Amino acid sequence: MDGAWPRIEDRKRAAAQAAVDEVRAGMLIGLGTGSTATFAIAALAHRIARGLAIRAVATSMRTAEMARQAGIPLLDLAEMAQVDLGIDGVDEIDPAFRAIKGAGGAMLSEKIVASAARRMIAIADDTKAVARLGARPVPVEVLPVARAFVAGQLAALGCVATLRRDGAAAPARTDHGNIIFDCQFDRLDDPAARAAQLASIPGVLGHGLFLTEIDTLYLGTADGVVRTDRRIDEN
Repeated sequence: MDGAWPRIEDRKRAAAQAAVDEVRAGMLIGLGTGSTATFAIAALAHRIARGLAIRAVATSMRTAEMARQAGIPLLDLAEMAQVDLGIDGVDEIDPAFRAIKGAGGAMLSEKIVASAARRMIAIADDTKAVARLGARPVPVEVLPVARAFVAGQLAALGCVATLRRDGAAAPARTDHGNIIFDCQFDRLDDPAARAAQLASIPGVLGHGLFLTEIDTLYLGTADGVVRTDRRIDEN
């Protein structure tokens, strides 16, 4: 590829393509949100144009719009109790397949799809693979009326909570009309304990710690795509 292969965009695209190669006719596919998931949408649309018959659900309005424009048949996520295969990117992922997601603001719907998926595939370039989670903040979706209360609770957990903003002033809103705190911990030694603490705060509707949902990782590297699967004992 005349020296272009090591670029991060090429690694993302290759990982997405490898995941989409697993899609089979008749499947219901969960489509993630974000730059790497965008490559998966394009790859899936290409297969559909060549005759693959599948249906999909989207984790965000942005993903839904891209899917429609690409000719991917969509169903309403609210009507689907289970999907066959989920494909989504990650912001960080460790060797135990624990991940941080939500930079694109869709972590609540993404977690619903990941939990509903018979099998969940994460796709990423190798900059997202880390020895330990926590360099990136954990997004936390919050009911707007609970803004001040949740901010205080997050501070009590030792988190530096930054309200995500849309431009200079207004808080960014999720597709569900909620606000997001990006929560930076000094250390994230026990992600499961942190996840439980976050989930227990009244007003917190979801968070970006994905600790048990991912089954397979396709990682784009400078040497090609590396596939790894979660070991059964990692659950």
